This record gives sequence, structure tokens and C-alpha cells, in this order.
Amino acid sequence: MEVGTTHSKTNSEECLQLLLFVDGRPSSREQVQQICEYLEVLKSEDRFDLQIIDVGEQPYLAEHFKLVATPALVKIHPSPRHILAGTDIVKQLNEFWLRWQQSLEQYQTQQPFEAKGSVKNYRSVADLNYIAELIRLSDEVFRLKQEKEQLQQQVSFKDRIIEILAHDLRSPLTAASLALETLENSQIAGAPNSKKFTPALKSRLIKQARTQIRQIDRMITNILKAATGQSSRLQLQPLQLSLLAFFQEILPEFDDQLQAKSLELKTDLPTDTPYVYADRERIRQVIVNLLDNAIKYTPEGGTIWVSVLHRTTQKIQVSICDSGPGIPEENRDRIFQDHFRLERDESLDGYGIGLSLCQRIIHAHYGQIWVSSTSSMGGSCFHFTLPVYDIYPTF
Repeated sequence: MEVGTTHSKTNSEECLQLLLFVDGRPSSREQVQQICEYLEVLKSEDRFDLQIIDVGEQPYLAEHFKLVATPALVKIHPSPRHILAGTDIVKQLNEFWLRWQQSLEQYQTQQPFEAKGSVKNYRSVADLNYIAELIRLSDEVFRLKQEKEQLQQQVSFKDRIIEILAHDLRSPLTAASLALETLENSQIAGAPNSKKFTPALKSRLIKQARTQIRQIDRMITNILKAATGQSSRLQLQPLQLSLLAFFQEILPEFDDQLQAKSLELKTDLPTDTPYVYADRERIRQVIVNLLDNAIKYTPEGGTIWVSVLHRTTQKIQVSICDSGPGIPEENRDRIFQDHFRLERDESLDGYGIGLSLCQRIIHAHYGQIWVSSTSSMGGSCFHFTLPVYDIYPTF
């Protein structure tokens, strides 16, 4: 369908140029008919060209003229452009028609030497189609730019997922590898300390390796789901959990790392701490990540503190502190952002990869995570909260 229908027997430069924008609504048909009938009466005395445009078929033209309602009558020649809209277009047309005719006469007087057809002011249907196509192409370019940005974000997200996976797999892989190597050494005839490898010890080593491998499998599964968009939120399997027993299970896994740097580990784990209701493996990820960072950034001979505090009747607070260099106050919120690195750590592995995942895990448990500075040693103190078991919300 063409942009509009022209009603004129005159040269377009010698008359008013009008556009009537209409739509297919039954409620507007009567008003459109009244406008056309009134213009038909005016045509007997005055010269004008009228093009009727269906906004359903030419939405870009309506956008170009910034129309917010239809029907609307637009005078496009001579300039300046004038738009009539609303429920009383016929009344407005009656009021402005004489002014429009006067503006046409003034235009013709001011352009006595201009060649006919030289003024580019929407003279034809082709002009309007050209404008509409330009607008459509502009919108298409904008849409393609948005798609490009979305694809770039997806690629960046997948890169981040790989980094997070590599970072968080390191600890369980190391633990499983050590357990299996120890078991392998126990099978060598005449190996030193072979008598110490009792059936009970071998059973514990097998259990530890199996636990770490299950954790690795689950981490990979969940991260791949996130990478493919199958899960907008972490999938949790919450159970009643004793933090005291949990720490007694986790902390021995760091003995070798602590001894390698001659670090002292201090704990404050009250025996009367209430149970929490949490995903065991997810909270293990958080604790292991924070302990890894504490060991990494604490200088040799330093100290690490682990404490649990029954903060309120509804919340349990876990704190992991170190005597390392600390984190500047202005960066304490930003370190939980994806890929944020302190300037001093640009060449190191550590803060900035796993912390964003820690925050997601704690938030998924309806808790909070933050960092402060230790008052005595000047290091960092990471805290997170978990709800007490008996008030925990439904996942």
C-alpha cells in the first residue's frame, strides 16, 4: 500500500501539503470522515494536497512526526510544520486554515526566483517513503547494536564462569588428590609409616576423596547451568547444619597450608551455637574460599581467626579474619563485584573472582556478607550471616 492518497489537481509547490494520519480503530472512523468531508468543502475554494497515511502500515512516519495520538492532521508545507490532534480537529482546522493560506501566499512571495520542484519539503509520496525507510533502518541499526552488546555480555559471562570454576575447583581437587596419593602410597610394600595406614584411616581417606569429588561434580553442574541460562538463581539443597561440627570437619583440611607459612589458627566456636538451615556444599564453598584468601594474603608467621557468633535470635554470624594487608575502606563494597581487583593484586590470583560467587551463595541463603578491618592487626575480617534453623524461610 502507498503511503497515502493524493487529492489535488495542482502543482504541489503552489498549494498546502497536508498529511492525515489515521488508524484502523472503529472509534476514530467517524472523526476521520468528518475531517475528510470538511477538507472536501475547503477544496472547492483553496488548493491543497492531502495524503492519507495508515499508521499501522507506516509507524516510522508517525514516529518521525512525533505523533502521540491519531487521527492527526499535519501541515508540512510551507514551513513551519503544524500538527492538529485531539477530538476537535475540525474546529482547529477552521481556526487555522486562513493562517495556513496566508503562510502559503507569504512563501510564494518570498520564493519568486526559486525553480519549481527545487524545494525539498516532503513534496511527494516517494519523499515520505524515503523518510520512513531511513527511520526503519535507523531502528534496525540500534537493534543490532543492542544484540551485539548482549552477545558480548554473554561471552564475558562465560569467560567469568571459566575463571570462577578454575578458582573454586582448586581446593577440592587438591584435597581429593592428596587423599588418593596417600592411599596409593599405603599400597606400596615397605613404604615408610606403612603400619600407620589402618583400615580406619584408609576409610577416612576414601570418604574424603569421595566427598571432594561429589562437590566438584555439583559445582560443575551448577555453573554450567548458570552459563547456559538454565538457572537464574543458585539451586540450593538446605539441611539442618551444625556449624561447630562443620568447622571441625573443614579446618583440618588446611593444616598443610597453615604449616607451610607457619600461620597460627585461632578459633572461637561456641558449643551452644544453634543449628542453621543451609546448603552444606554451598556454605563449604564460601568457607573454603575465604580461608584460601586469608592464608594467601597473610604473611608468614601471621594469624588467622575463625569465629561463630549467635548474633541475634534469628541470625548466626561467621567471621574469618587475617593479619594480612587489609582492604581499603573505599573498596570494601566493590570487592564483591565481578572481576574487581585491588590495584596491588592485579598480578595475583585471589580476591575478585570467588568473592562474587560467595556473595551470591550467601544472598541465596537470605544472609549478608561484608568485610571490615581487624582493629588489632589491621588485616581483613570477612563476615557472613545465616538464619537460625527454626526460622529459616522456605526455598
